[in-house]
Amino acid sequence: MKARSKRLILVGTGVVLFGAAVALVLSAFQQNLVFFHTPTEVVEGKAPLGKTFRIGGMVEEGSIRRDADGITVRFAITDTAKVIPVSYQGSLPDLFKEGKGAVVQGSLGPDGLFRASEVLAKHDENYMPPEAAHAVAEAHKAAATLKQ
Repeated sequence: MKARSKRLILVGTGVVLFGAAVALVLSAFQQNLVFFHTPTEVVEGKAPLGKTFRIGGMVEEGSIRRDADGITVRFAITDTAKVIPVSYQGSLPDLFKEGKGAVVQGSLGPDGLFRASEVLAKHDENYMPPEAAHAVAEAHKAAATLKQ
């Protein structure tokens, strides 16, 4: 075999291996990509059914309920315009409280109940997740526009 043929085979093999590596990385990235939606977007049907995504907003006052099993917690997330019911099994963060900012990750069922696999609470009195703060600000703008 000539040196030129060997080089061509080596370069071709390298390109194929590089392409396979890029395809694997993109596939892993696609599977782990989690989108953020506001409660208003979820109610409007812009969130995917059965796929994992995040909802951010405020924990609605008076909405936290514990089921008899002691593990399941039900509450509602709101952006002050729309409300999404959430069910979560597990222990909640210490800072998780009604009227405070939170982001929940999970999937929306066909019954409209968001089944959370993870709950993130705000860090201190001045902190709200950026996505949740933006969602609340947008909801306030929309509410102000409707009042006019």
